[in-house]
Amino acid sequence: MQLIGDHIYLRFLEESDAPSMLELHLRNRAFFEPYLVDRREEFYTMDYHVRSIAAGYALAAQDQKYSFGVFLSETDELIGNVSLTEIVRGPLQTCWMGYYLDRSQNGRGFATEAVRLVIDYAFEVLQLHRIEAGVMPRNAGSIRVLEKAGFKKEGLSKKNVLINGRWEDHLHFAIVNPNED
Repeated sequence: MQLIGDHIYLRFLEESDAPSMLELHLRNRAFFEPYLVDRREEFYTMDYHVRSIAAGYALAAQDQKYSFGVFLSETDELIGNVSLTEIVRGPLQTCWMGYYLDRSQNGRGFATEAVRLVIDYAFEVLQLHRIEAGVMPRNAGSIRVLEKAGFKKEGLSKKNVLINGRWEDHLHFAIVNPNED
């Protein structure tokens, strides 16, 4: 299954993508670290990414998490990831979205395109009602991605996530399925 955009496509990661995923994280380690929870050194190993991809299939089968690799259409290069996590069914029908993109690909609209593709998947295929996302107030690029994709700011969560030993505030964004009454 692929989600096809104008310049990129998304698909579930396969075990054969583990080397590319590891290289993406090694190449962008310093770029990603200010915005992500602390990662142990194990994260930066091939074994970790092989296991993570396998775990992703199990979580998708349980309707708990959907993780998509973002690939350039021209070259098939893996340049990022968009995930739907913490899926709650029942009366909420909601989840959280997270994403990241190779620093060298920033500013070209690929993150917005990827987020929009996953929004469509979440609403049309998964039949979710609401998608939420959190972003640090200083992450202007990520805020622009969410706003361009149709998310609305709903508030500020003070000292919300422990990142690099510090509790960081996060702006709370959400989008509601426009196809519902």
